[in-house]
Amino acid sequence: MKILVPVKRVVDANIKVKVSPEGTIETASLKKAMNPFDEIALEQAVQLKEKGVAKEVVAVSIGKSDSSETLKVALAMGADRAILIETEDVIEPLGIAKLLKALAERENPQLIIAGKQGVDTDANQVGQMLSALCDWPQATHASSLEVSGDKAKVTIEVDGGLETLELTLPAVVTSDLRLSAPRYVTLPMMMKVKRKPQEVIKAETLGVDLKKHVELLTVEAPEARKVGVMLSNVDELIDRLKNEAKVL
Repeated sequence: MKILVPVKRVVDANIKVKVSPEGTIETASLKKAMNPFDEIALEQAVQLKEKGVAKEVVAVSIGKSDSSETLKVALAMGADRAILIETEDVIEPLGIAKLLKALAERENPQLIIAGKQGVDTDANQVGQMLSALCDWPQATHASSLEVSGDKAKVTIEVDGGLETLELTLPAVVTSDLRLSAPRYVTLPMMMKVKRKPQEVIKAETLGVDLKKHVELLTVEAPEARKVGVMLSNVDELIDRLKNEAKVL
């Protein structure tokens, strides 16, 4: 079995991104890292390989040339090959799904495990769009995944508890936080990356229509939260709830 794992290069989740007075976000100088949900997806794919369920894990990233740094981390974590679909443009979720479909047709994976969303846009769209374009079954927000033969059993968290789905492969699965805990990448692991193949494909060579459908006009930071007030007793709290908040 071959597993394809898309990984995205984003601003490190521990860094607070600021909005400029002009309504833009400047990220060029900020520290970048692999999207946390993609790390979880990749860890799950590598674990399936370590169990003997999968024979190959292929990591793919779409973006500028510096996305190759993210792919190196993916190789260090245990991916066997890395593919960079290089483009200087900012691609919409639909365009990303189209590019991944084109790559899937070439690579012929039996399973695609992706992060449920990117922490930069929180769109939560690519996995579902990719499933529809490929006409494959899907399970989103997976908290556990078991693969046996041509079947995948996926547990997802829903409002009422847990729901278990059985998918016939090939299929698309998107990861939630509880699917797996990504391993820590050490220096010896990074040193082994040099021996693993890395391929670069120009996005335009895949013959995909990447027409934009959405225009970003401006970005606004949320209003700053007001400083809280320490009250001296319960009676004062009740008074404020009645007369100021008017919720009682």
